[in-house]
Amino acid sequence: MIKKIQSFAKINLFLYVTSRRKDGYHNLCSLMTQIDLYDDLYIEFSKKNISITCDHPDVPNDESNIAYKAADLFLNCFTKNERKEKNGLSIKIIKKIPPGGGLGGGSSNAAAVLTSLNNYHKNPYSKSQLMKMGLSLGADVPFFIFNSPAIARGVGEKLEKIEILKPYHLVLCDPGVHASTAKVYKNIDFKLTTNQKYNMNTALSVLLRGVDFDVRDIMHNELEESACRLYPEIRETKEEMELLLERKVFMTGSGSSLFALFTEHENANKGYEKLLSKWNKSKKKLFLSSFKYDL
Repeated sequence: MIKKIQSFAKINLFLYVTSRRKDGYHNLCSLMTQIDLYDDLYIEFSKKNISITCDHPDVPNDESNIAYKAADLFLNCFTKNERKEKNGLSIKIIKKIPPGGGLGGGSSNAAAVLTSLNNYHKNPYSKSQLMKMGLSLGADVPFFIFNSPAIARGVGEKLEKIEILKPYHLVLCDPGVHASTAKVYKNIDFKLTTNQKYNMNTALSVLLRGVDFDVRDIMHNELEESACRLYPEIRETKEEMELLLERKVFMTGSGSSLFALFTEHENANKGYEKLLSKWNKSKKKLFLSSFKYDL
C-alpha cells in the first residue's frame, strides 16, 4: 500500500527572539502559517525495514534524514507500547520546498510521516502526544502536526491557534544560499532587538483579540539582520525584490527564503513574472504561493 501525501511549507509572519536559554537554544514568539508550496511524499507501509530516498542532492538518503528519524521514533514507541514486532516502511520524497530556506520543509516531512503512521495504525496517539513526539525531532515539527495558523512560543512548541488570518498571496524567493540556523542564532545582536518588544506585544494583543486586521502591519523578523550580516546575498536579494515589487519584503525563519505579500493573485503573478524575467539566468528560484486554509 503506497500513500501519497502533500507536506506543506510554512512562513513566519513575525518572529521575535525573546531570550537566550541556558540549554543554548532561544525562546521565540512567532506568528506562523502554512502555505501551499509542498513536497510530495510517497509512503509504503508494512516493509521489513525503514528506507528513504529524496530527489534533492542536499537531502540525505539515510537515517540522518529527519523523516527517517520520525518513522523510527514512532515505530519504536508503537511496537514497545503495543508489544508488537517492529515493521518498517519506505519513504520517497519529491522535493519542491527549498532545503535550508527557513520554510520548514524537513520538519513538515517529519510531521507528515508521524501523522501518516498514526493514521495507518488507527490513531494510537492523540495530537498532543504526536506533537510531543515531534518536538524531540525539531522545534517546528509540532506546528505542522498542530495544523493551524498559530502563535508559537518557547522554542516553538507552545502553540496558540489564531482564528482570524486574512488570506494572502505571496511571491517567494530562494536566493540560492543555504543559511545555517545555528550560525544565524549565534550571530544575533540583542542590542538591536531590545526596542522591538513593544511592537511584539502590540501584535499579540491584536491577534489574540481576534479582530480584523492587516497582517502586513505587524510583520517583522529579528533574525533577518543576523542572517544578512552572515550572508550578503540575502540582503542584496531582499533590496532588489523591494525595488522591483515596490513593497516590503521579509525573510522567513532563520533564512534564507524571502517573501512579499499581495492581496490579489493577479498582482502577485505580475510581481512573480517581473522577478522571473530579471533573474531567469541566476541561481535564485521563485515560487508563486498563497496561505493554506483547507487545514
